[in-house]
Amino acid sequence: AQAAADAGTKRQFKEWLRYDDASAPCNAPGEFVAFCGVVGHGRLLAEGESSALQLLRKWASDGRWRLREAVAMAMQRYGERDMDGMLTAAETWARGTPLEQRAAATAVCEPRLLREPRHARRVLRMLDRITRSMARAEDRRREDHRVLRQALGYCWSVAIVALPEAGKPLLEKWAESRDPDAQWVVRENLKKARLLRTDRRWAVALQ
Repeated sequence: AQAAADAGTKRQFKEWLRYDDASAPCNAPGEFVAFCGVVGHGRLLAEGESSALQLLRKWASDGRWRLREAVAMAMQRYGERDMDGMLTAAETWARGTPLEQRAAATAVCEPRLLREPRHARRVLRMLDRITRSMARAEDRRREDHRVLRQALGYCWSVAIVALPEAGKPLLEKWAESRDPDAQWVVRENLKKARLLRTDRRWAVALQ
C-alpha cells in the first residue's frame, strides 16, 4: 500500500476509492484497492493537496476497519511532512464523531511523530479531550464507541512515553475516574510494555 501511494497518481487514487463498502466489503479483494487509494491521498495531502483532507475525514467513518486504519496511515504521511498542520487537522477531528476521534488519536499516536515535546504535549491534551468525550457517552453499546475505546486503550501509552512528565499526571487523573470505560482505558495502557519500560514502578503502583 505504501509503494502504491508512492507510485500512484491522483487519478488512480480516485478510481481506487470507487471500491466502497457495498462493492468491496471487508475481506473482499477490492478492499485492498481502496486501502491503497486512502493511503495515496495521504501522499497528496503531504504534497499540498488540501482537498484530500476532507476525503480522509469521510473515510475515517468507513464501515471497514482496514479503511479506517488506512486513514491513520495517510495522516501520518502528512505528519511526516508537516506535523503542526496534521495536529491542527486532528484536533478538529477530535471534536467530531467517535470514529473521527478514533482516527485523530491513532494518527497522532505514532512514536516517530512525537520526537518534539511540543507535539507530544498537544497530543496529550487531545487524548484528554477525547477521553472526556468518551466518558460522557450515553449509549455505550454502539460499535463506534467500542472502536474508540479500543484505540484509547493503547494511544495513551504512546503519548506518555514521548513526554512522561506531562502524560503521567493525566493518566493518574483518569485512574481516579469512576467511569468504567475510562478505568478500562487506564488498565489497558498500564499493561503496555512500552510504558513498563519507561517507568515500571509508577505503572505497577498505578495498577
